[in-house]
Amino acid sequence: MSVWKPRIATSSRYKHQGIVDALVADINSGVLKPGDALPPQREIARQLGIDLTTVTRAMTEAHRLDLIEAKVGSGTTIKGSLTQPALGMASLLTDLDLTMIIPPQPPEADLHNHLIEGVSHVLNGASSHFLSYQESTGTEAARAAGTKWLAPRFGEAPSADRLLVAGGAQSALFAICSLIAARGSICAGTLTYPGLKSVCSALDIPIHALAMDRNGIVPDAFESCCKTSRPKAIYLCPSIDNPTTVTMPASRRQIIVSIAQRHDVMIIEDDPYAELLDTSLPAIASIAPDITWHIATLSKCATPALRVAYVVCPSSLDVLKLASSLRASNPTASPLLMAVATAWINDGSLYGIAHAIREESQARQIIARKVLKNWHFSAHPAGHHLWLDVPVQWSAAEFSALARRSGIGIVPASAFSIAPATPEAVRLSLGAAPDRGRLEQALVLLDRLLHEPRFATGIIV
Repeated sequence: MSVWKPRIATSSRYKHQGIVDALVADINSGVLKPGDALPPQREIARQLGIDLTTVTRAMTEAHRLDLIEAKVGSGTTIKGSLTQPALGMASLLTDLDLTMIIPPQPPEADLHNHLIEGVSHVLNGASSHFLSYQESTGTEAARAAGTKWLAPRFGEAPSADRLLVAGGAQSALFAICSLIAARGSICAGTLTYPGLKSVCSALDIPIHALAMDRNGIVPDAFESCCKTSRPKAIYLCPSIDNPTTVTMPASRRQIIVSIAQRHDVMIIEDDPYAELLDTSLPAIASIAPDITWHIATLSKCATPALRVAYVVCPSSLDVLKLASSLRASNPTASPLLMAVATAWINDGSLYGIAHAIREESQARQIIARKVLKNWHFSAHPAGHHLWLDVPVQWSAAEFSALARRSGIGIVPASAFSIAPATPEAVRLSLGAAPDRGRLEQALVLLDRLLHEPRFATGIIV
């Protein structure tokens, strides 16, 4: 039995691919035969002058392609019986960015054709009306469709005169914060959406960190903040929170509302994931409509290409104020996308798309639970992301850097923290992978990296 002399195929784009491609080439040429041994991974790294994580990634891919097998006492060897399909496959593992929360795009959703047909339908069925500027609050038809879409979470359709159609949730959040919290402050959970952090930084609005538990923001922490800091507003992501994945139960929502009402605090309810819930929970805006700004984007339940967000305001007068605030940055939603979203709601297409995406997210969460079964993480069964505690030998920043060097992008807790103490955890988006196979491949690699001893990686952050 011979021992393989490691090398990197020069034609490969990435080093880890080069190792696997070299293995495939040497097997096909007869240089390597079934039973031939591979050196230990650390020895391969030493001989090639590369870091261990690259070798680990290459061996993970070689095992997935059924090229190698590991036996106790024998180390890693070329597999005894190789199939032609395995030998003919090139290394498929390329860099995969799991940093952005993106809804998966399953074939069942048929989004590509839906978009083509939706745009064609709008353009063929109208004059140049949809090629012109529209009202800052959105067209009458778009606002009516928005109330229909939001009816399940409100219990009944909110009044159209309280609804504004915006060109995305982030621009709406910026305008709301500038409108209600200027020269004041906002409070939010200790871990919160980075988009809120950037908005408050740009507007010079202080953020107060509120303790969180398994049901969301702790009421006593909110009450205390109201008494000592007198915030203008509280920011909430009540359904499948970003990043913690917590869904605030109805009882906690009611308690938070009661505290806000007593202390005259406005509520910003950012609810992009409500459509993923198996059981509809009451929107906070349905409990306290006079103090709540409710933001519902279609980017997370359909596709980021549909930059349409529905904002339910406390009153019809607040709709006009928000429209005026938006004119300074993003005066109106795209008339064409607004029309497509309206058509999809009215003909039922959007409900089918959201259902297919929800089912795909459920399937991906099952894969995550299988692959990451040895690690503690939080997730909603139909959520697009998970919140993973890194093992004690790692810090979140170090592990994120290791994953990035290995080709997998994840986000450390520091990106979400507004408190002095930051947990050692990372956020992974499961929807960003193009298919379930690529997702499982990435998670298998992360699982192996989580097992790595910190001192062996050479990571310094």
